Amino acid sequence: MRSLLDELCEAVGRTHVLTGEEGAGFLTDQHRRLTGRALAVVRPANTQQVAAVLRLCRAHGTPLVPQGGNTGLMGAATPDCSGQAVLLSLGRLNRIRAIDTDNDSITVEAGCVLGNVQLAAREAGRLFPLSLGSEGSCTIGGNLGTNAGGTQVLRYGNARELTLGLEVVTAEGEVWNGLRGLRKDNTGYALRDLYIGSEGTLGIITAATLKLYPLPLAQQTAFVALPSIEAAIAFLSKARAGLGAGLTAFELVSDTALGLIAQHVPEQVIALEARDQPWYALLELSDSEGQDHARTRFEAVLGTAFEDGLLSAAVIAASLQQSQSLWRLRDQALAEAQKRDGGNVKHDISVPISKIPAFLQATAAALQARFAGVRPIAFGHLGDGNLHYNVAHPLGQSADFVMANEDAIHALVHDSAHAHGGSISAEHGIGQSKRDCLPRYKTTVELDLMRRLKQAFDPLGLLNPGKVLQAL
Repeated sequence: MRSLLDELCEAVGRTHVLTGEEGAGFLTDQHRRLTGRALAVVRPANTQQVAAVLRLCRAHGTPLVPQGGNTGLMGAATPDCSGQAVLLSLGRLNRIRAIDTDNDSITVEAGCVLGNVQLAAREAGRLFPLSLGSEGSCTIGGNLGTNAGGTQVLRYGNARELTLGLEVVTAEGEVWNGLRGLRKDNTGYALRDLYIGSEGTLGIITAATLKLYPLPLAQQTAFVALPSIEAAIAFLSKARAGLGAGLTAFELVSDTALGLIAQHVPEQVIALEARDQPWYALLELSDSEGQDHARTRFEAVLGTAFEDGLLSAAVIAASLQQSQSLWRLRDQALAEAQKRDGGNVKHDISVPISKIPAFLQATAAALQARFAGVRPIAFGHLGDGNLHYNVAHPLGQSADFVMANEDAIHALVHDSAHAHGGSISAEHGIGQSKRDCLPRYKTTVELDLMRRLKQAFDPLGLLNPGKVLQAL
């Protein structure tokens, strides 16, 4: 009787079935905290090969773990330690299949790197607006698997809102071709929306048709200082009213986060006079009528905010280089500063924007009462209520302090987000890292419906087992 490995080699080619040390680089997560084992790492070249691999795994009763760029933060693409699963790497499915500028859509395979999709759209005179710090290595399949967000959600929405259609291989190894470039298709259940955000537990996304937008003729970027979180929210409302759909980013940064950059990443320029305020924001305007029009609109909104006492200081980028420097502060320098500070306990939560002040106050107080001296490092996408609320060790102590209390800190922050009407995962997904705490925040009705979907789509439980839901 032929082994599964023999059949996989026949299906995709021997050089694309990696075993032992050959596949070791695929088995550790982005944070290097989770390392699993796999029977083999299989690298199919197209949808038909993906389908063949799924049929073989089903026939042998072998679990399968899909992986894109391996940039996820919740361990969804890392196998367990049993060594029984096949890890399905989709990196070779990396073709841009079609660009339709009349329909403003692009069809790409799941292994396409996000940055390459952005570039292909730009070369066609269009914008694909999904933008993440990992866009140079994360892939579209992973973005869709976690319903990724990023910095422009307040204008364009999450990955789900940017997707018109999908191609998916089912647990049975059948191919559903739903690559319809339609903005209206009211012909039954929205299967597309079930697969997006399912983290590979319901089917394997192999391609997607995505929305494109006109390239903005001008952009303006500003970095501002704010006297309070209430002022930040009021300024967000004023910016939305004054800039409308042109407001494409509104990123919040706390004084603690900015202080870490100044301390640990001194090469990062912080071009702002006021450095003693509790909150800062990075905002961007995309305009379709040119730089002069954009600058006038931007200055009018900032001027009114100054008059109303909402801003303490502001700098508007005078060049593309300065704009890129401001974005590096948010996208690269902040992450590097936290790393150099010794690491911290990370959270990806969302709260209704109106409740963010109460959440911040209550959470900080609860943390200090239980873990005196810890430093909340809050930043994130204020425009859509998504905060990255990280907790660093007290000054003078090592990161071991917070890591030793990681579970208790997670529970405290997640409980507070939930109590304020929020979610414990805004854009990173559940994976295996948040799987066991999900029942604490989901109702029994929600969990039962999710389990019934899983059972219907994957009756043998072979697709990414142990992710999102606890074992049935």
